[in-house]
Amino acid sequence: MQNSDFDILIAGGGMVGATLGLGLADSGYRVGIIEAQPPGAPGQPSYDERATALSWGSRCILERLGLWADLAPHAEPIRRIHVSQRGYFGNVRLDHREEGVEALGYVIVNRVLGQVLQTALAAAPVTLMTPARVTGYTGHDDHLAVQVSLDQVATPIRTRLLVGADGTRSVVRNLAGIDIHESDYGQVGIIANLSTELDHRGTAFERFTDEGPVALLPLSPAEDGSPRCALVWVRPVHRLDETLAWDDGHFLRVLQDRFGHRLGRLRRVGTRVAYPLTRVRAVRDTDARLVLVGNASHTIHPVAGQGFNLALRDVDTLADLLCRAGREVSDPGDAGLLQRYAARRRPDLDRVTGVTDALARLFTTPGFGHVRGAALVALNLCGPLRHGVARAGMGL
Repeated sequence: MQNSDFDILIAGGGMVGATLGLGLADSGYRVGIIEAQPPGAPGQPSYDERATALSWGSRCILERLGLWADLAPHAEPIRRIHVSQRGYFGNVRLDHREEGVEALGYVIVNRVLGQVLQTALAAAPVTLMTPARVTGYTGHDDHLAVQVSLDQVATPIRTRLLVGADGTRSVVRNLAGIDIHESDYGQVGIIANLSTELDHRGTAFERFTDEGPVALLPLSPAEDGSPRCALVWVRPVHRLDETLAWDDGHFLRVLQDRFGHRLGRLRRVGTRVAYPLTRVRAVRDTDARLVLVGNASHTIHPVAGQGFNLALRDVDTLADLLCRAGREVSDPGDAGLLQRYAARRRPDLDRVTGVTDALARLFTTPGFGHVRGAALVALNLCGPLRHGVARAGMGL
């Protein structure tokens, strides 16, 4: 259609939507992004800033987009991964040297990731509209007529493809009438940064307990030079209020008992934030001239830290197909193209959502601790199996 406002309109300008916009910057399409929250002023480093785990595969995607050079100086490498189970024998140790890579993954502060994406978007031929949100749309043969509230003004926009990158409670998904399968884990994820007695030496720890996993991811040192880690502590939802009410000393003592002493004494904890853990999967990821990516399509348990990495693979696949379509099909909303996207992503999505769900449930099921411990021992002793687990976690 010659006179549409955009060829591709992305609803959601967070990390997923912004990355997709950059992936399409040289596609020849007219690309627009609508985002509810205006970009904030550049933040300052702080002890409590939140971070995201990136796999090796995600680094490769960001390299292809020309973003990694600006991210690399701020990315803390994960060179080793240590998996264990509280109260039982057995562990698994993964090492970057066995996989022939610089790192198994990285941990990067969201502030830095956001700033790099904003800077790149400002220089790209992509139109960012904010504050804006989708309020509705109607379908036509060759376009969608999208109703957008732009700075509180009703604004009609036509697009040949609408991408829902607007999170777990996706408005785009709801407007399309796409149902979801949702299950509540009855758990909350408590996130915070903390200081440890011993240096993490680039090791990420995943410790399974009867209540859920405790993960400590390597971060750059605190301002005083002390080793610092990002914590994700999964607890039953009925323990949320008491956990957040504890003073720092009691919080650290209970966490120390759950995690152990692999990093020596846990010395300091920053501000704690909690969020409920649910599994959400859209029954389909496409509709007429519409596609879902990231959490709008799939929200998974934080075990193994795969959420954003899975979303980046959505972005990479969709951008590749759309760029090819720009040369071969020309219509980004072509039904066959969207079907190919869904078919290409389905095996990865099914595998990762299935594995993370199984892990979240398996390690909290009582009565099988010794069996799980034996499985960890066997996995650690079997090189080919260990290699397969490592490559899966690396997004390869």
